[in-house]
Amino acid sequence: MHKTVLDILNMKKEKKKISVITSYDYTLASLCDKSGIDVLLVGDSAGMVMLGYENTIPVTMDQMCMFTEAVSRARENSLLVSDLPFMSYQASIEDAINNSGRLIKAGADAVKLEGGSIMAETISAIVDVGIPVMGHIGLQPQTTILSQGYKVQGKTKDTAMRLIEDAKELEEAGVFSITLEMVSHEVAEIISETVSVPTIGIGSGVNCDGQVLVVQDLLGMYDKIKPKFAKRYMNLSEDIVKSLENYKKDVESGVFPSEKNWFSMDDKELKKLRDQIGS
Repeated sequence: MHKTVLDILNMKKEKKKISVITSYDYTLASLCDKSGIDVLLVGDSAGMVMLGYENTIPVTMDQMCMFTEAVSRARENSLLVSDLPFMSYQASIEDAINNSGRLIKAGADAVKLEGGSIMAETISAIVDVGIPVMGHIGLQPQTTILSQGYKVQGKTKDTAMRLIEDAKELEEAGVFSITLEMVSHEVAEIISETVSVPTIGIGSGVNCDGQVLVVQDLLGMYDKIKPKFAKRYMNLSEDIVKSLENYKKDVESGVFPSEKNWFSMDDKELKKLRDQIGS
């Protein structure tokens, strides 16, 4: 039985830190799930690390459903949350509910969407139809970059107060957790102490109730962007390139494949074949 939203809520009450990792495909998702990660997040960051987009804006609902389906087939233990992509929920509450339902049908346990108080009514409507929602404030990659670029949020008193109020309104709207992206660690701590639901930090300090990283960042597989908040536990990109170079050399030199890598006919059958074709 995999983790539930209630399990994640109880982790905050029990003061247990929550581990969240992005996952987009069956192979890596199965390894993340096996490792005991609490939450697998099918993030719209898939557009960048899996599809090569410059940002998350071009990602479609069809793509998010495809990634969600792949991860859902892999997970056995983790809670599965999927991002609603840009413009899949902003235009109308009806869109938000319908597209949330698509992700649930694809295998998600909950959805995540960006926005503070302005999204409270939408979140409440999604929750009212029985779909759990993870909120997301601070840096909002779908929209913040259009006006500000990638900048730390909550560095002044006024912006800090706005974030705190946003978090309270999301809690009142019924979210089961809130992602805090690139929020100053002081404000993230205040929010974490203020709301009853878990906070999940990404670049927002150690006092959040949990942390999330992009798995390709953690494994050192994505070199295009190297955010300060991402800790690399491996440098797989170098190892992968080196392995591929060695494979190329083996093919060119004839070292690969060797006898242990191929299959053979029975000697008697081979003789019959050669006799028939006159060789």
